[in-house]
Amino acid sequence: MRVRVDVCRTQHILLFFVILLSFIFFALCLDGDDYSKTGNPKVLVSVTNLIYSRLQNLKNVLKADVDRDLGYCIKNLKNDWNEAFNFDKNLDFLSNCVKRTDGDLTLRLCTAAEIKFYFNSFVRRDEATTVHVRPNINCNLAKWVSGCEPGWSCNADDDKKFDLNNGKVLPSRTRKCQPCCEGFFCPQGLACMIPCPLGAYCPLAKLNKTTGICEPYNYQIPPGKVNHTCGSADSWVDAESSGDMFCSPGSYCPTTIRKVTCSSGHYCRQGSTSQKPCFKLATCNPNTANQNIHAYGAILIASLSLVMIMVYNCSDQVLATREKRQAKSREAAARHAKETTQARERWKTAKDVAKNQKLGLSAQLSQTFSRMKSARKDAAPAKASGKSKDKKKEASNLTKMMKSMEENSSNNEGFNVGTGSKHGKKPQAPKGKQLHTQSQIFKYAYGQIEKEKAMEQNNKNLTFSGVISMATDTDMRTRPVIEVAFKDLTLTLKGKHKHILRSVTGKIMPGRVSAVMGPSGAGKTTFLSALAGKTTGCTRTGLILINGKNESINSYKKITGFVPQDDVVHGNLTVEENLRFSARCRLSAYMSKADKVLIIERVIESLGLQHVRDSLVGTVEKRGISGGQRKRVNVGVEMVMEPSLLILDEPTTGLDSASSQLLLRALRREALEGVNICMVVHQPSYTMYKMFDDMIILSKGGLTVYHGSVKKIEEYFADIGITVPDRVNPPDHYIDILEGIVKPDGDITVEQLPVRWMLHNGYPVPHDMLKLCDGLPSNSDRVTPTVGRQYRYFVGRVGKQRLREARLQALDFLILLVAGACLGTLAKVNDETIDTLGYTYTIIAVSLLCKISALRSFSVDKIQYWRESAAGISSLAHFMAKDTMDHLNTFLKPLVYLSMFYFFDNPRSSFEDNYIVLVCLVYCVTGMAYVFAILYSASAAQLLSVLVPVVMTLIANQDKESMVLKYLGSFCYPKWTLEAFVLSNAQRYSGVWVVTRCSSLSQNGYDLSDWILCLIVLILMGLICRFIAYFCMVTFQKK
Repeated sequence: MRVRVDVCRTQHILLFFVILLSFIFFALCLDGDDYSKTGNPKVLVSVTNLIYSRLQNLKNVLKADVDRDLGYCIKNLKNDWNEAFNFDKNLDFLSNCVKRTDGDLTLRLCTAAEIKFYFNSFVRRDEATTVHVRPNINCNLAKWVSGCEPGWSCNADDDKKFDLNNGKVLPSRTRKCQPCCEGFFCPQGLACMIPCPLGAYCPLAKLNKTTGICEPYNYQIPPGKVNHTCGSADSWVDAESSGDMFCSPGSYCPTTIRKVTCSSGHYCRQGSTSQKPCFKLATCNPNTANQNIHAYGAILIASLSLVMIMVYNCSDQVLATREKRQAKSREAAARHAKETTQARERWKTAKDVAKNQKLGLSAQLSQTFSRMKSARKDAAPAKASGKSKDKKKEASNLTKMMKSMEENSSNNEGFNVGTGSKHGKKPQAPKGKQLHTQSQIFKYAYGQIEKEKAMEQNNKNLTFSGVISMATDTDMRTRPVIEVAFKDLTLTLKGKHKHILRSVTGKIMPGRVSAVMGPSGAGKTTFLSALAGKTTGCTRTGLILINGKNESINSYKKITGFVPQDDVVHGNLTVEENLRFSARCRLSAYMSKADKVLIIERVIESLGLQHVRDSLVGTVEKRGISGGQRKRVNVGVEMVMEPSLLILDEPTTGLDSASSQLLLRALRREALEGVNICMVVHQPSYTMYKMFDDMIILSKGGLTVYHGSVKKIEEYFADIGITVPDRVNPPDHYIDILEGIVKPDGDITVEQLPVRWMLHNGYPVPHDMLKLCDGLPSNSDRVTPTVGRQYRYFVGRVGKQRLREARLQALDFLILLVAGACLGTLAKVNDETIDTLGYTYTIIAVSLLCKISALRSFSVDKIQYWRESAAGISSLAHFMAKDTMDHLNTFLKPLVYLSMFYFFDNPRSSFEDNYIVLVCLVYCVTGMAYVFAILYSASAAQLLSVLVPVVMTLIANQDKESMVLKYLGSFCYPKWTLEAFVLSNAQRYSGVWVVTRCSSLSQNGYDLSDWILCLIVLILMGLICRFIAYFCMVTFQKK
């Protein structure tokens, strides 16, 4: 019994293995022929999946060839393959083809070798594109089977050796030729089938009996072959060569054999596999290829406009609020400085009185500081060993004096001091002068020092002037002294040997106001330019000594002020803003803000600009302050930096007599501080003439006629026989003589006047007298603000200027909006060329508009920069601040342009990619505009800004057959910009568009992996242009 059970169990096990092996054998031998014999639907599904898996395996076989030959357009084969041949969702086209064939579908499919042969025939880099397959083993001049016709295919002859994965040998095909299945395309001249990619529509063609064309593929059946009918698609090439296979715009193809019309609220581009929903605010009608997203452009425009309006309207309020805060800060600083000064004065007075009391000057100090007269008029000064009674009395007087000062700190009566002459009288200040400020008090005290030195040279006792000197030498801030001496100074034009100045000898001294006069052509401005180190185009001989040493005046430019003849000030800044910026950048970095505020206030008050301090200076287009006020602002820009040497070129030209006197009084106050002032004047009034300390008169040819004190000029000319008639202004009379209008009296002629002056002075000056200047400081120790701080000041100034030019900025944005709308409307998306034309227009338009607007950054205030640079203000801070503020346009202008262009043109690439490319483009062209603005005049720079984008774009788009053009094109920014645009757009073309992508990139020589490289090149070009612009700005600036 047990033996029977074991036998039965063994039989069941053997039966199970037999059935299992039969299924494995069935799976291994499964083919289309199994379905053609049985017609079993279950077998159809298995056969379809088997064939599909064989097709998918081709991806691995072709990977190496794709990476080698098509790496420039296909970076991720897996993704591109899935987007083109991933039919997992629907295999109906494959099942239908299995039904139509006689179990030989696999034998009709193209092998790996045939696929490579087909695509290598027309997609090859650096070669012309063609849609014809090259002759091969099956289709050539000697052999042409029916399968070689478009839309037809044949079986492989040797089905036993046939291998779908064979990538080297093309199989022979002559058997069972028939029309190609729908969902496949059969290229002419290849005799095999390739699945149509996703996004294609490949139905069976229909014969148009009228034209004899198989529609919609536009190929003809061969004549004389009655049984030859239309098949499926015949080629898969780029859209520009043939778009028959692509799913039509306004429809989408979920499979390669089914086409559906796009519904309302959706849009379908050409070659779409599904319909995409439109944005909420977009409008999409049925059967539309693109969505109308103009509303988003309008929203973006409105948002930008609102922001700009808010900035424009609030800018004045913000500036006004800031001015109020600064005004409060100025008042607080002035109040603090006044309190500090008063406290310092009280402490110094007490300290000095106590010191002099110990030195035996108690009687003299009691007579000077006490408000009450002493009962004794002729008391002698007490000795150091005096009686205790005298000491007690003196202490009482000191106490009264301190108490009086504390009770009335604003009263300066106690400071109107004297030295005590031998007659017992106190010298008084000149009539009409009241001493109200600390500086005036000490200036008057200084005036008495010279008299005391002569009277008490041998007196060892400490006088009151010594007390004042002790109190001020350590704590008072003094300016460095600059004395300029010139010997045999001669300037000759290069190449012409014409003298502009000749043998000019003399010196201008600190604390004095020197005037330079002479007829036209006498070289007055050239003389001042030579002293300031600003002459160009001339050969200089002779010496210019600074503080007795032969060194360049440029070593002192931080404490040297030069006021040009033209009013070089910023018209879109207020009077106070012009002065404040100059003070911030040129005063010592260690000076407190309060002291700087006081200096600015002092200059504004001395120049009479209080009532226009908050008014814009004005430009040619926009009226501001008057011409005389503008001239005074021009002088004030140099005065606020507290120069030690101040040179002015015709500061009174164009001013009336009152304004000229006001300006000259301000300059004389500067001279009292030890400033060396030299200025050119034209025939001053008699009042102004008497206000000068020294006069330099030059004749034609640059020769010196007189150089000395104004008080001695009439005496000198009288000695040589030239007297001034009654009621005639002496300067006018001398100029009339030098012009030849009036003949000089006596035997002397105009030509002899310079010779008489040389003989009178015995020039040249002996060298042994120069050693007297050895004690003077050799250089300036002022530390001006660092480049970083000046950069911050420049950014603030440029920001104010841009806010006040908001209308001009809005006009630039408006032009960009119009350009974006026009180009977006005219240059519609062209999928055949990946929208190359629209991007070309964009490059030209954006380059041109951004260059022209960027020219204003450096061309408008070029003269102001020359002046500031010559004064020692940092050129790097100036350039960096301008560039920093232009970065706002670098980021805003692409946004403004794309708000119209992108939403009108609606390319496949994303808004972000287009924006990044445009930002790099604007950055590049802005740097080029800097170079044009700095090197050329405004008109020439504008012309270049228009021509350069067009010319460079033409060079970049030329055929690359010429190596010269190819080499030049690599230096043209349009080439890199267009490549970046095309690459960002090409990445969006997949599925049926892969061939179009590869064909377009192949023709232009582009590579998908170069997108980042293009952006880097654009940024590097922008940086290089900025380096060139800065170098030119510093090197080729006008001296």
